[in-house]
Amino acid sequence: AMAQIRHIAIQTQDEEATANFYVENFGLSKVRKLDSDRASGYYLTDGNINLAILRFKNGAVAGVERGLGWSGIHHIGFQVDDLDEAATKLATSGMAKPRDDVNEAMGLGKGGHRVGEGNVEVRYGGPDNVLFDISQTGWVGTPTNKVRGCAGAAAWASRARGGSTGSRA
Repeated sequence: AMAQIRHIAIQTQDEEATANFYVENFGLSKVRKLDSDRASGYYLTDGNINLAILRFKNGAVAGVERGLGWSGIHHIGFQVDDLDEAATKLATSGMAKPRDDVNEAMGLGKGGHRVGEGNVEVRYGGPDNVLFDISQTGWVGTPTNKVRGCAGAAAWASRARGGSTGSRA
């Protein structure tokens, strides 16, 4: 089956203003507020795609080529049917390599604890220095999110499409 783009991440220096811009001008919904030692920001959704607004706090997580002070589209994410199959295909392409430095900083891949918990599962570097994630479980706020115990995912997707689930940020 074809992989689906389900995630786009924007690195910013002002997560509040950037998130509010997309909410106020395009009607996206805030799905989750983020605040960890790695990054702060928001997950937004239109019901189909997760748009992450991130202010990185850790240079290794941001990636050495961009660092903490950079702003712009940081990476995109593809949901795949089978993580191992996708990894094999990417390795065979010769054009994509796992970003072991970023994956290690985020606790991802290689049997890391995040696999199967949703959102990014492995970060890669691809052609033209484009960073991308692959995930078998998907992203919060998308209709194909398969995270166990994430009952709110379908409700958030419904809300973004015009349904009502109450208010959460």
